[in-house]
Amino acid sequence: MMTLRLGSSACSALPSGDRCPSSSYVHSAPLRALASCGGGEAVLGFSFRPNKWSPMTLDSPSRSAQAARFVAASQDHGGGSSSERHDGLAKRGVSNTVVGVLGGGQLGRMLCQAASQMAVKVVILDPLESCPASGLAYQHVVGSFDDGDAVREFAKRCGVLTVEIEHVDAVTLEELELQGIDCQPKASTIRIIQDKYLQKVHFSQQGIPLPDFMEIDNLANTEKAGELFGYPLMIKSKRLAYDGRGNAVAHTKEELPSVVAALGGFDHGLYVERWTPFVKELSVIVARARDNSVSCFPVVETIHKNNICHIVESPADVPDKIKKLAVDIAQKAVKSLEGAGVFAVELFLTKDGQVLLNEVAPRPHNSGHHTIESCYTSQYEQHLRAILGLPLGDPSMKTPAAIMYNILGEDEGEAGFHLAHQLMVKALNIPGANIHWYDKPEMRKLRKMGHITIVGPSKNIVKERLNSLLERETPGSHGVVTPRVAIIMGSDSDLPTMKDAAEILKNFGVPHEVTIVSAHRTPERMYSFASSAKERGIQIIIAGAGGAAHLPGMVASLTPLPVIGVPIRTSSLDGIDSLLSIVQMPKGIPVATVAIGNAANAALLAVRILAAGDADLWDRVIKYQDDLKDTVLTKATKLEAEGWERYLNL
Repeated sequence: MMTLRLGSSACSALPSGDRCPSSSYVHSAPLRALASCGGGEAVLGFSFRPNKWSPMTLDSPSRSAQAARFVAASQDHGGGSSSERHDGLAKRGVSNTVVGVLGGGQLGRMLCQAASQMAVKVVILDPLESCPASGLAYQHVVGSFDDGDAVREFAKRCGVLTVEIEHVDAVTLEELELQGIDCQPKASTIRIIQDKYLQKVHFSQQGIPLPDFMEIDNLANTEKAGELFGYPLMIKSKRLAYDGRGNAVAHTKEELPSVVAALGGFDHGLYVERWTPFVKELSVIVARARDNSVSCFPVVETIHKNNICHIVESPADVPDKIKKLAVDIAQKAVKSLEGAGVFAVELFLTKDGQVLLNEVAPRPHNSGHHTIESCYTSQYEQHLRAILGLPLGDPSMKTPAAIMYNILGEDEGEAGFHLAHQLMVKALNIPGANIHWYDKPEMRKLRKMGHITIVGPSKNIVKERLNSLLERETPGSHGVVTPRVAIIMGSDSDLPTMKDAAEILKNFGVPHEVTIVSAHRTPERMYSFASSAKERGIQIIIAGAGGAAHLPGMVASLTPLPVIGVPIRTSSLDGIDSLLSIVQMPKGIPVATVAIGNAANAALLAVRILAAGDADLWDRVIKYQDDLKDTVLTKATKLEAEGWERYLNL
């Protein structure tokens, strides 16, 4: 038995006299739609329970006809085909296909939010009446997504069937595919992903790098695995393992029996993995279209708390060659599976530079939440595009940096809700912060209740904003704002010139640092400064140098950051030697430069570069230019009114 909950958009399918002002209907009677090809009537038993509404009576012919028209309108979008159903009607909007989602958790909720922008109708199957997606779905069928009968009945309402959780009835999905129901991704993919041991076997056969693993079914071969792989030894459940559930670590041979028992015993289905001493956990969201083309979102780093994804940093702070390797592995893994949609590929980065596949999720993922605000196309919109056969969107980032913080339950019940509320209220005062609350009715410790994504002009800035939100300081920060521009010079004798750059940056509100770095007298310091600048949040370097003026060029050779050279005026050649030295850099080592001694222009150039990706700073640059124009016009008006002689004598 299933109940049907309809969102506000479904109200329009009913006659105006049958619409409820509360915008939700509940069908609690068994769904009964009886139709004959010979023109027989269709009958649907409804029991509406909105606020003060009385049940619909079906003994009236007109009411029965209205109910039948509602069913027909709902099912007109389905039919189990990936192609658009026309039935003589033109497409209205992006797609007429109704998307059916097995599961109505937070992923389903955000999928519904993305669908609403394109007016794509999403119906969900979930056993909880108050599941997170319920209030946003076009329709909510209350039923279990691992119940074969419920899934079969639900599939009749959908044009394409997808999942927001992989723990569904894969056998039923395979049967439905044989009957022509369009499932994306394919049931074969769900079946592989559901069993983590089978998943490992599959990817191993594809030549994808993985931690060593083996199946265990008794204590003897578990001890043998310990001898082979060493300790600590990771023991995992084959099925229903996620967010740290179903995983346990044995540190010694003596711990094996208790660890196996804690996971439900060998009958539960277990396997072991060699312990991977990773330095970072990475993730790649991969979209696969119906034509099998793939598109990848930027590589991100995931940071876990109690084996639950807690923080996601985008883009990952790893070398480009590691990013490329991660993307190559992710693409190869997804291409080995069947069906369209978004897939999350979780990876380990080891200290020797290896990238190993951990596991794959055949759906949108926690590591892709940030894409809602940080990318041109979110993972949720991309999933809809993929399963509906629409062109894939641009997955690149539209902001330089983003960080996602999972709001995990800090306490049980009302105390936990209060703590989460306090955090979200604080987030409302954080620049670039975006709050997502999943509206789960029950609070538990470490339960995913929502998330906060912070976007900003640099990784260090978004980290600082998160630290501010959490009232914590990074080591050595003491509340100091991370500089975006570094002003360096070879000697303090250059400071009278370089101070003009500092004043400009101060006036524009650009955080900066000023220090002495000599290319000739402190080469080690110069190397350390240049190689660590980006990691410290520096985005542009302004380097003043006189005479031989090697500093700008040497720094530019050590960092990919833009370097602006300021020729310092000297007593011997009046700065000409400095200017010529800076501009005569070899091919491949670019250094911008300005007029001799014009550090102010160097700072203005730095501000303009930063403003290209900073809307607030852009507005300040425009105002600065307008002020310059107003100053000139004011002077021109005064000169014309008073004449040049009086003007000069004032």
